[in-house]
Amino acid sequence: MQEKVIRIGDQDVKFRSSATIPRLYRIKFGRDIFRDFAKLEKSYQQQEKGNDGAPESSSLDIDDLELFENIAYIMAYHADHSIPGNIDDWLDQFEMFSIYEILPQIIDMWKTNLLTDAKSKKNIPAPSVR
Repeated sequence: MQEKVIRIGDQDVKFRSSATIPRLYRIKFGRDIFRDFAKLEKSYQQQEKGNDGAPESSSLDIDDLELFENIAYIMAYHADHSIPGNIDDWLDQFEMFSIYEILPQIIDMWKTNLLTDAKSKKNIPAPSVR
């Protein structure tokens, strides 16, 4: 599990990424977060230009913006159940902000959570036979 506080406008917002996220996302939005995250990340990468990482254009398509909002909301809700239960009410508390400042941090959290330090079972010696 990973937690991180990300500044959105003038507010600090706590986000959490854990094995619970796919289930929460599926229950709340009826969608597969793995597919949605892959699509969002691909769209984001296509927006980047050059080595400075600045966005090539100022907007993702509307479907990608909705994916970003849903993913950010579910990760924030997982970290703090006191936030509004309705995504529109949650978003309404923020001034306008650039998703290009927030999205890379959320992508990094998600990727870090997916990493594993488990050892491969192939390296474990087979049990001896009697």
